[in-house]
Parts: sequence; structure tokens; C-alpha cells
Amino acid sequence: MTDCLIVQPIADVGLDLLRAAGLTLHVCDDRNLAAMAPHLATAIAVVTRDAGLSAEAIAIAPCLKVIGVHGTGTTAVAKDAAAARGIAVVNTPGANAQSVAELAIGLMLACARRLTEADRAVRSGDFGWRYRQESFELQGRTLGVVGFGHIAKRVAALGRAFGMEVIGWSSRANPADMAAEGIRPVQELDELCARSDVLTLHALPGPKPLFDAALFARVKPGAILVNTGRGALIDEAALTDALTSGQLGAAGLDVFAVEPLPADSALLGAPNLVLAPHVGGATADALDRTAKDVARKVLAVLDRSPAEEPR
Repeated sequence: MTDCLIVQPIADVGLDLLRAAGLTLHVCDDRNLAAMAPHLATAIAVVTRDAGLSAEAIAIAPCLKVIGVHGTGTTAVAKDAAAARGIAVVNTPGANAQSVAELAIGLMLACARRLTEADRAVRSGDFGWRYRQESFELQGRTLGVVGFGHIAKRVAALGRAFGMEVIGWSSRANPADMAAEGIRPVQELDELCARSDVLTLHALPGPKPLFDAALFARVKPGAILVNTGRGALIDEAALTDALTSGQLGAAGLDVFAVEPLPADSALLGAPNLVLAPHVGGATADALDRTAKDVARKVLAVLDRSPAEEPR
């Protein structure tokens, strides 16, 4: 009998916590509903990642009390169906913030110092590339932070450590709270874009992309754009055009509107673009923290605790 269905694998430390609290686990090899059904029939808890949990799955889980999301986003969970049954949905905001923030800074450095081009030059025997390349320091530049969550705050702190002036815009945050974090708030996104040498995106997406052709036209010429937030924040065709025209100096992306990135995506032919396959929170450190966090939150809802805290 399964007490806790693990829809997608999590780090062993999280599994150990759940087992230490007396739960019987089943880790899915097949996420097809028919394959999960026998385990959903008895599960009091489900732990999932980006696969979420559908209304159909919830309907065949009569004992379910809690859905734990390994990560921040809960959009793939049928929350209305869960709420109708009184099933708690918990997630782990902030658990991977340091890893994502460090990747954002890494992408900024890769763009500012043209690191992927440098790598290709050495491999092709073009050591003279160093005399032709154009790069710059982050120190003394203006970092524009879009959003004000856990990751945005850490990126801002890292930017200040590099000697950057940090400004920020958020549609939700209190300007006084931003100022308390060392981020100088600006009232309009247009102003942020016009002033920033580097833009880093950490906001929630709306019904249409925040960065479209009109906004790219107002970005400071030659600026760097980094997105480790949500792919839906950017109109990717407009981004490709901005890079091709030189309006944007470079960009670094870890997230995309469609993942995996389609083989025919125009982004693959765009210049001065550094790509990563959504690995911002995929360090061993972050995966362990997130697994622990989701396990503890699931156990808190179930009012259980491990007999002994696993190491």
C-alpha cells in the first residue's frame, strides 16, 4: 500500500525524511494516469515537480490530504480540484534561490565577457580573437531587477557585491521594501529598461509577454538581458530581432516559452545569446534543500515527524 506517491524523483534526503516518518513510498517510473492509479487509490500524500497533478488524478485519490510541489510553481497542479476536497498544496519558494541567483550572475558574466565565443575561438585555434573581442566589467554598471521575490533579492545582493548600482521594478512590491533590500525602486518598467546596462527577470508572467518588441525598442542600446524566471516573460521572436539588430548587446536564457526548446526555434540562430536547459535550480545543494523542504512541509500537513532526522 502506498502512503506517498512520488510523481517525479527527488533527492534521497527527502525520501529518507518521508520514510523516517513512517510513510510507504512509491516513486513513479511511468507518469501515465493508469500506471499511477493503484498508488493514488491509497496515497495520503503526493510529491510532484513540474508535472503537477491533474484534476483526474486527484479524483481517483480518495485518501489524499496534501500535494507537495518540489519547487515554486504550482500552476501544473489542479488547485481548484484540490481546494474543493480540502487537500493542501504546499511548495518550496526560496529553496533554490541561491542556485538560480548564482546562475543569473553567471549568465551576466558569460554575456559581458563573451565566454562562449572565447571558448569557440580557442577550440578553433583563433587566439587572436582576444584582440578583436569587446567585453566589459560589471562593476560600475547598472543592474535592473524585474520582480522582487527570493531570487530577485539574492541577485540584487550579488550585483551589489560586484559593485553594480541596483535598481528595480515590481508590479506588486512596496517601494520601501525594495529600498530596504538595497534596490532603488523605479516607478515604470520603461525607465528601468532605459537605465539598465544589465536586466535580470524574476517576475511572474501575465497573459502576454512582458518584454515585447515595443519594450525592447526602449531598452538601453547594447544592454544585456538575462532570464532565469519564466520563459513566458519574453516574446522570443522580438528578442531574436533585438539581438540581430544590435539593440540588445547580448542575452542569457535558462527558461523558454516552450521546453525543451524546439529545434526550429529562431533563438538558435540569434547572435550573442547564451542558452542553458533550465538548470538554475539544479545544483546538488538546491536539490537537497528543496527535497528536504517539500518533505518537511508534507509531513507538517500530515502532522507527522521523522523518528530520527536523516543526515
